[in-house]
This record gives sequence, C-alpha cells and structure tokens, in this order.
Amino acid sequence: MKDRVKLIWDFRGPNAEPIALHHAKHLEEYAQTEQLKHTLTGTQQLSPSHFIAFLVVEKQHMNALRISLKPNRGQLYNE
Repeated sequence: MKDRVKLIWDFRGPNAEPIALHHAKHLEEYAQTEQLKHTLTGTQQLSPSHFIAFLVVEKQHMNALRISLKPNRGQLYNE
C-alpha cells in the first residue's frame, strides 16, 4: 500500500462530538464524489471537550486536499 496521511480537523467545546460526526459524514461524501481510493474517515475523542474528524488519503493527494479542504493539521498514517 502507498504512503498515506491523516488530515485532521479539530473541534472543541460542549458540541464538539456532534460537529465532528457531522464533518466526518461530509468528508466521506467528498471522498466518494471525488472518487478517492483507499480512504478512511472517522472521528476520535481526544478529551471530554476535544474531538477530531479525519480523512486518511494517499500521500499523493495531500497537497490538493490541503488547499481545498483546509484541515487544521495532518500526520503520517500507520495502519
């Protein structure tokens, strides 16, 4: 499998969880519309008031997606 990166959007506050879940749904729809392969979307709780939504993509797509989707940060993804 090719190198992959995890693009991350941070959400904080009392409504962080539902907002992150909603954002992840849109990320999944975007990946399907753009026909991105080998993607993974989801949410993760980092603290009681800090949730993230993420999109894992092949590294070759990182720069274009960073410009169009504007994630807060990213990291290399290890399965």
